[in-house]
Amino acid sequence: MAVVIDKLKSDMRKFLLVAVSLTLIGLIFIYSSSSVFALEKFGNSAFFLKKQLTYLFLGIVGFFVFALVPKEFWKKYASLFFLGSVFLTLLTFVPQLGLRCHGSNRWLSIAGFSFQPSEVLKLFLLIYLGYFLEKKQQVSGSFINSYLPYLFVLGITSLVLLKQPDFGSMVTIFTTSVILLFVAEFNLIYLFMTVLLMIPAGVYLILTKSYRLNRILIFLNPWSDPQGKGFQIIQSLIAIGSGSVWGLGISNSKQKFFYLPMQHTDFIFSIIAEETGFVGSCIVVLFYFLLCFYGLRLALQLKGGFEFFTSIGFVVFISLQSVINLMVTTGLVPTKGLSLPFVSYGGTAIISLFCMIGLITNFAKNNDI
Repeated sequence: MAVVIDKLKSDMRKFLLVAVSLTLIGLIFIYSSSSVFALEKFGNSAFFLKKQLTYLFLGIVGFFVFALVPKEFWKKYASLFFLGSVFLTLLTFVPQLGLRCHGSNRWLSIAGFSFQPSEVLKLFLLIYLGYFLEKKQQVSGSFINSYLPYLFVLGITSLVLLKQPDFGSMVTIFTTSVILLFVAEFNLIYLFMTVLLMIPAGVYLILTKSYRLNRILIFLNPWSDPQGKGFQIIQSLIAIGSGSVWGLGISNSKQKFFYLPMQHTDFIFSIIAEETGFVGSCIVVLFYFLLCFYGLRLALQLKGGFEFFTSIGFVVFISLQSVINLMVTTGLVPTKGLSLPFVSYGGTAIISLFCMIGLITNFAKNNDI
């Protein structure tokens, strides 16, 4: 028994160490990638770094809150927190409260404080799904009693995210949820039919919005519009290619000089590749592999259904978003507007991520209770 507990705590420490390492890498490259833009726009090259450090402090506070508050509390109020996060996300559509940025209503401004409620929604959705799957596991073969309510919850979340619109987050959440259903051993026919029905729905969503269709077309041939819609991915590939094996050196990026848009958010990996080369890029990818590996191995050792499903959901979600972001920046999939977890600049995202790893830590520390 002692050996099992030691292994769990060892995996927990390694999991946290990797998450912290990625966060530190993020701080270095947030400053490196944004310094020129920040100096030009705000007169302070460390503007985004300072803001990220503030958000990181709040994230650490969130970590300890989720790590120390008894797990029964999160289970008991999972549905209430989920409904509250849906309500907050819906408030982004209120003109006096919502902030429109890059064509999307993803930000909420209350009392001068701005945040992205969809990140909060993802956090509490996965907590609620963990509670839901534990509660419904005993009737997992029933379509009406377990599978249909699950789809209803997922459908509400997807509609809210699509309305913003945030197609990338919707795809990530939907895929994570289907994986959770598979792990919970729901009927494979249900899963197959769900995925099958989502294919024409996805095609419809792409064809009915011209910018989504343009992303597909540009992905297939970005050089068809090198100064327009294909500019961002071409500049990303130039940055990655310029890094060669060892990179140009930290802070020596050329693409951050107003060539590569969103260089400190969605495309920060391109700057990392440019400045640290193939070697540095492989190290970052290795860290994400280790985060997934230790996270899943830790989750498999947890006893309760709520703890198991919630942890699996967190780890799969973080890993999936990481993979999608890395594939976008390297031109392997169309652009999705997803950040690189722990590394990209983003306040609400880093707070939400630290809350996730805080709750996983909570589960691991109290696994014998």
